[in-house]
Amino acid sequence: MRILNAASRRALDLPLVQAEAGERDHQVTLGLDVNQKQVGQLFREWYSIADVVHVGSGATRSAPWTAAHPPAGVTQEDARAAARA
Repeated sequence: MRILNAASRRALDLPLVQAEAGERDHQVTLGLDVNQKQVGQLFREWYSIADVVHVGSGATRSAPWTAAHPPAGVTQEDARAAARA
């Protein structure tokens, strides 16, 4: 609960919360969209909790970009003209 409270006090959205029970230790996985400053604050706060033994971060992988860029049918001259407009 203290881990979740640290995120909720900062009004962060929690799109992913997963908790797993083990024999002795438990694992909680949170999906958060935060900046570097918030990462540092959360790491410090979570490591200060007596029972926390590991805190890690990793970027989620988004789906690969498959659409044409610029969109198909738009010539480079059209794109430049639109940018100048």
